[in-house]
Amino acid sequence: MTPAEILARYDEDQRRLVEDVAMRREVAGPVIRQVSCHDRQSWVIYSRLDPDTVESAIAAQVDYFRRLGHGFEWKVFSHDTPPDLKDRLVARGFELEETEAILALDLQSLPSTLSPTTPYDIRRLADPEGLKDVAAILRAVWGEVGTRQQERLARELREAPDRTRIYVAYADGAPVACGRLNLDPRSQFASLWGGATLKEFRGRGWYTALVAIRAREARERGARFLTVDARPMSRPILERLSFQLLTFANALHWRPPEAPP
Repeated sequence: MTPAEILARYDEDQRRLVEDVAMRREVAGPVIRQVSCHDRQSWVIYSRLDPDTVESAIAAQVDYFRRLGHGFEWKVFSHDTPPDLKDRLVARGFELEETEAILALDLQSLPSTLSPTTPYDIRRLADPEGLKDVAAILRAVWGEVGTRQQERLARELREAPDRTRIYVAYADGAPVACGRLNLDPRSQFASLWGGATLKEFRGRGWYTALVAIRAREARERGARFLTVDARPMSRPILERLSFQLLTFANALHWRPPEAPP
């Protein structure tokens, strides 16, 4: 399939129709949002707007989440309309994150670099206790790790272990890299998240080994495509592993005003 054909399926499957066990899916006209059932961070995952409706749609979402007391992320893709949606959100006070490349791998033609068993010590977490190793890696790579993220991952491991698979790589018994695989039995798509490797272990194949074990599991579990929201550091590695560029995206965050004392 061509990247354009995969992107059309991705928009339908992963944005317009996607369901999440921890979210309440809501359709608000041309906007689709996911409202968190457990905390106060929600998402706008899809919109199809035009110059005549965009400002009122933005205002409606801000008003909705302000009344709900939630912050929210609006994920804007480069092919979304109108073309200046990202700029309009920034003008409304949304905080813009760096651009990510949305990449996809067709699992029907898994490259040889992802097929063989690797000699690395990679373990899938069976219970939330192992998240301390994930936190140690993420803290070393990115800085502080929010308790909300840790709580969410622990809840997913307890409540939806078949949908969330977390892997940790070890060198001499110490955690050095990690990555997450999200699965949905109703979807053709699986996705990679949370990939991180300690600086001193980069360039040794740990990242590729973690991609390989998750790609093989995704294929075994019936997924056709594997997607990644790739940062600039990981994009060239993934493209060498046969991932194709679908589009670009930016996360934009709106935070509710501080509640009065």
